[in-house]
This record gives sequence, C-alpha cells and structure tokens, in this order.
Amino acid sequence: MCDTFVVVQSGTSDGSILFGKNSDREPNEAQVLEYRPAQTHQKGERVQCTYIKIPEVKETHPVLLSRPFWMWGAEMGANNKGLVIGNEAVWTRMPLEKGPGLTGMDLLRLTLERSATAEDGMETIIRLIADYGQGGLCGYEDKRMAYHNSFIIADLNEAWVLETAGPLWAALKVKDFYTISNGLTIGEEFDASHRELTDIAKKRGWLKKGKAFHFAQCYSDWLFTTFSASRTRRERSSSLINDSLGEIDINSAIQLLRDHRENGYRPHAHLLGNRLCAHAANGLTRNATQTTGSLVAHLKKEVQTFWATGTSAPCTGIFKPIWFNGEVLPHMGPTPGGIFDPKTMWWHHEKLHRSVLLDYPTRIRLFSRERDELKRSFISRASDTTEEKKWTVSEEAFTQAKEATSKWIDLVQEAPLKDRTNMIYRQYWQRQNRKSGFKKALISHP
Repeated sequence: MCDTFVVVQSGTSDGSILFGKNSDREPNEAQVLEYRPAQTHQKGERVQCTYIKIPEVKETHPVLLSRPFWMWGAEMGANNKGLVIGNEAVWTRMPLEKGPGLTGMDLLRLTLERSATAEDGMETIIRLIADYGQGGLCGYEDKRMAYHNSFIIADLNEAWVLETAGPLWAALKVKDFYTISNGLTIGEEFDASHRELTDIAKKRGWLKKGKAFHFAQCYSDWLFTTFSASRTRRERSSSLINDSLGEIDINSAIQLLRDHRENGYRPHAHLLGNRLCAHAANGLTRNATQTTGSLVAHLKKEVQTFWATGTSAPCTGIFKPIWFNGEVLPHMGPTPGGIFDPKTMWWHHEKLHRSVLLDYPTRIRLFSRERDELKRSFISRASDTTEEKKWTVSEEAFTQAKEATSKWIDLVQEAPLKDRTNMIYRQYWQRQNRKSGFKKALISHP
C-alpha cells in the first residue's frame, strides 16, 4: 500500500513542481536507495528485469532509485532529466497475470532509464504494457500478491496520472495537484485512453446502458479497493494539499508524508492501513502497510533536488538532499536485505523505528523536535548551496543523519515504557523481529 502526490506550479510556493511518495510494503522488506549511472548497450543486448528479459535500448539515463531489495524494478525514482515517477498497486476487474511479465516497479525503472519527459514516460509505460504485459508476483513473503498499477509521472513542466487495468489504461494531465493511492481514481474526465476502454466495459456489463463512462467505477475491484483504505488516505492527502494550495513547499511535502492524522498517534489502535505514514500492525489487514521508503522531488527548471529517507517510517526517518551531482549518493554501507544488518543505513535506522514502536506516543516525543530542527537545517543549506558544494552538502547530511539516528536509538531505548500496546500488535512485531534477526533485548516488551 502506498500514497503518491504531485503539486504543479500553480499550487507551490515558488512555482516549482513538488512530488512525493511513501512506499508501503512488508516490514522486513528493506528498500535500497541507489544510483545507477548512464549505460550504453550493443544491439541485441537484453536486460533482466524482475522476472523476464526484454531488449535493451542503445542508451539509458542515469537514475536515482528506491527499490525493494529483491526486485530489479523500483517503487519510485528520478533521472537526470528531472523526470520522477511513483507507482501504486491497484486492484481491478481485469484478470491478474501471475505468470512472468513486467511488474509495475519494472515499468517504472525502465521508463526512467528510457524517457526524458512526463509525456514520453507515459507513452513508454503504455508501449511496454502492450508489448510485454503486467505480470509477476509482487510480494516479498506474501507469494499471492499481484496487482495492476497506477502512476504519477512528473517532469519540470507538467505531470500526468496514468492508471491501468491489465492492458487497458486512462491518463489525465494534472491541474493544480493530484493524489493517488491503492485504487483507481480517474472518472469521467481523462485526456487519453486505450481505444477499447469503453467498449470492453460495455461488453462485460460494467457500463450500464444510458450511464456515462466512469473509469474507476467500471474497472475497480470493490473488495480490495475498499479494504486497502485507499479512499481514506487519498482524501487525507488531498485535504492537506488543498488547505495549503499555493503555499506548498518542501517542508509541507515532508510533513504530508509524516502525517498520522492525529496527535498522540498510537499505531496499534486502528485496524486498517488508513494513515499516510504507515506502520505495520497485524498479519491480516496491516502487513504490507509499513512505509519502507520515502521520496520528495523538488523540480525547478534551474535545479532539481531529491529528498530521500533511504529508510522506513518517515516520522522517525530523516530526509536528506540528493542531486545528480558528483558521486550522487554517499556511502551507506552494504546493500540491505531481509535480515538485520546494523552496517546498512536501512537496518541501522530500523533499530530506532522498532524501538519507538514499543511505545510510540512516549518515545517519538523524545527526539521529534531535534528531528524537525535537522530537517529545517538541511532545507536551508540545500536552498543556499552552490553547484560546486552540492555534493558536500548531501554527504554531510547523510553523515549527520546517521549520527543523529545513533543518538536517538540510545535515548529511546533508555526510556521507560508508559503506553502499553495490545497483544496482537506485540506478537506481530515479535514475529517480524525474530524473522529478521533482531536481538531479544531490542524487541521485548514488559
């Protein structure tokens, strides 16, 4: 489960385009933040995606990716042209293809490597789906997880929403802002579509005689769309943006991704995954609902800055500035996997996150003010830096974030627990921690 938004020039404080995404997946599914440089390929070369190989293109763009460690494709990312994409799992009435094909994450990465603009990116995804189809299981431990995909695709000038149902699709150009979650959102209004979109809905009885065609109403799977709580999350993100439209900036974009909808949030106290900043809590309704990575893109024509956590839980994580400049990404330790490794940035932060989850209301307050001060400091430095100093600013931000995380781990783990969580929640996290190799001293709850 995920949430993605974009605000175009009319809605931001500085006339830029702002994009953001929380990638929600299984709690031990570490997400890799990585940079892939441009590549040149010979005719006949093929690229191994998550499940299938397809022909390579002559040249690929350098890309910044945030991807589940076991996948070739990415949940979100950007390229050096200022193109940024986030995808969402959606469930539709069209049949799922669980056999080999391109996952939504594969489509996203291939498009970043091959496209320079949002409109070109949209056409690339449509062409890839027509040629190879959407397919393959998308869960880490959940081997039944399969879905179709929706996308927000943005560049320096515009943004598009592309929503799919198997081989079918509809697309809408964004005005002011748009948010998507785990359900189809495009209705009667769209700017482009598959040529058979309406006819297939009629043939299958999804479009009743005399009714206007509405993409989401005709093609949505009611059960999965409802219990994903996608409408609740989308209403929340849209409301937060609409309340500040014309004043949206990097700070408010980060705050949106950290939103829990209420003060005194208790992650064990709600059934469905209906928060933007998502925390897993049980194996039935909130297993694939852990935010395992977050990204904000600030797209100005003169400079494009990307803010990534490279960790789970944006409420405990730290957004660091990244540019396609210098080495792009500082050293973050080994590539994380599904087993606890404190040498990796993702799992190092996870010690903090999972310690906070033992008593969220008490423990988040211990460092939230310092976290926000660090955020303001990074935003200030990033906005004032010169081209020559961007790499230094980024590298120092990653170093400071690591030092702060270590400090907060000690602070949190020394704090007594005051707010007792329920048994289902405790047992769920104990199972997750055992599977990932955390020590008992970290995960126990009196």
